[in-house]
Amino acid sequence: MRIFIIDDDPFIRHLLAHQLGELSKAQVHEFDGGTGAMDAIGREHRTDDLILCDLHMPDKDGVELVRELSLIGFKGGLVLVSGEDSRILQTVERLAQELGLRLLGALQKPVSRHQLERILQRNEKRQDSPIRHPAKPLPADELRLALSRNELINHYQPKVNVRSGDVTGVETLVRWQHPREGLVYPDRFITQAEELGLMDRLTFTVLRRALDDAVQWYQQGIELQVAVNISMDNLDSLDFPERIEQELKQRALPPTSLMLEITESRLMRNRLESMDILSRLRLKRIGLSIDDFGTGHSSLAQLRDLPFNELKIDQSFVHGAKDNPPLRSIFEGCQGLARKLGLHTVAEGVEDSSDWAFLKQSGCDTVQGWFIARAMPPEQLRDWLQAWQQRRPVLT
Repeated sequence: MRIFIIDDDPFIRHLLAHQLGELSKAQVHEFDGGTGAMDAIGREHRTDDLILCDLHMPDKDGVELVRELSLIGFKGGLVLVSGEDSRILQTVERLAQELGLRLLGALQKPVSRHQLERILQRNEKRQDSPIRHPAKPLPADELRLALSRNELINHYQPKVNVRSGDVTGVETLVRWQHPREGLVYPDRFITQAEELGLMDRLTFTVLRRALDDAVQWYQQGIELQVAVNISMDNLDSLDFPERIEQELKQRALPPTSLMLEITESRLMRNRLESMDILSRLRLKRIGLSIDDFGTGHSSLAQLRDLPFNELKIDQSFVHGAKDNPPLRSIFEGCQGLARKLGLHTVAEGVEDSSDWAFLKQSGCDTVQGWFIARAMPPEQLRDWLQAWQQRRPVLT
């Protein structure tokens, strides 16, 4: 393992090197600027390489370094260290994540020994995990074939009441069982579906399968509300509420067993029609959730104008909020707004026990995320529920 410390302040640089030398057996290399560091890192970097980089440097600042690390496909861990304004640090942190780098932390100076210990633990844990690169879309003609061949499948992620530990429902997450590429996630085909006018067909494929699974679970004594994502493209037809209602009636499922989650990846094409359709869905007692609140076009105007009864707080405002004042303020603002409007709240992105503890004391209603469970095929849900009952008392 190699550790590269890049900081133009010799005192800070030597202090970090001394602490890291005591905490690990790694080779620690010090650099006063990004140019020399990039030469040393080279193109033969390893997954266990670790870089601690200051943002403010004279020859090559931290933002330039982040860009260059992305260009060479750096596979190791990156830690941003800065005495700059915390908002600047958070923006560069987001940039590094969006560029696909394995960011292990963004720390304000001075950095404590405890923080360095946690960074080394994260590096050891995550060095073998895949680096997230921008998804490569699949060809449009393949998506049409996938729909006709029933290659789209549903996975389900549980939603849990954070105070009681009760499993209240599942979110339906579509996957493509591709004959050549294996399991393909929706970021590689949803945009194409919208552009090709296939969202209505895709949505009802997912919806019907989700409702069929709900019936199967009900027969096993498992009653769960099923959440299905819909696009604004689905709200172009005034008979949409009746079509949804008919699918429920065919399976003898109550309207309250379904929650429609609406993510506004694109602006409404016909605002009046959307208001009409969503109002009638709620009159039929079908739940409506504003998904990924705070991102994209999901905004205060939508809460004002549309009859949502649930607000999902985006994971980017949840994970790590306990120790991040700006994130915590945004989360608490969303939570407080939902409470005043009488909306049920769901927090996405619960990844560790710290997130769980924070949400438990925050007053949030329901949570979901990898700390609870990853999305799973329907046949695995029963076994997971049994395992959850063993784990639940420890958390609640």
